[in-house]
Amino acid sequence: MTMAAPASNALLRRGAEPELPRMSTPIVLVPGLNCTAECYAGQIPALWQFGSVQVADHKRGSTMAEIAAAILGDAPPRFALAGFSMGGYIVFEMLRQEPERITRLALIDTMARLDTPERLQKRHDAIRLAQAGKHRQIVAANYAESVHPQNARDAAIRETSIRMAVENGPEVYIRQQQAIITRPDSLPLLPTIRVPTTIIVGVADTITPVADSRIMADTIPNAELVMIAGAGHMSPTEQPAAAAAALVGWMQR
Repeated sequence: MTMAAPASNALLRRGAEPELPRMSTPIVLVPGLNCTAECYAGQIPALWQFGSVQVADHKRGSTMAEIAAAILGDAPPRFALAGFSMGGYIVFEMLRQEPERITRLALIDTMARLDTPERLQKRHDAIRLAQAGKHRQIVAANYAESVHPQNARDAAIRETSIRMAVENGPEVYIRQQQAIITRPDSLPLLPTIRVPTTIIVGVADTITPVADSRIMADTIPNAELVMIAGAGHMSPTEQPAAAAAALVGWMQR
């Protein structure tokens, strides 16, 4: 478990942690595939008012069970938990392993169901390309699919996406793709979730579409759905202020 990346710390007065509220709740944020702590840079400062904010190290392990166990091993005894994209798949596994430690849940641009055969084939193809030394090219080629059409030519968002992927590297990418491919179906888990849950999704997300978020919102008791305008799959990076507001609302529920 690590604190926010340097880019995020800069937003926290260059590394100075704000004074925590008297009744604070630790918050654990789990990044997605090809992401580092930087994917939450626009939300971390807004969340410090509720408690300490930690970004999970999701690079350890080759299965969802191993990755989740490693994160739980570093996490506080009880904490609020949010996961973005693949981070949502990890969150579901953390719920399977130690649900009593999680006080509230945020699911960001993710889904509970398994991949379609077409999506699985795309993952296998991506693994082969990464093994052939084309990891950076994969990220660049997939960028337009990951964002709202209005952001397809946004150089800053594109550069952030590539920078995070390069920092993680191809070996981590391959292991995480394999963990995603072999993950269990989380649809049966949804009705058992008993903590306050917020589901956040970009209105133009084509990777984990709004329809999947609606399924989660309709199936998880006491869940709410927040849709982010002007965002695709990368809503925390595309619309950082709106995503921060959604997470503040999550903590205030």
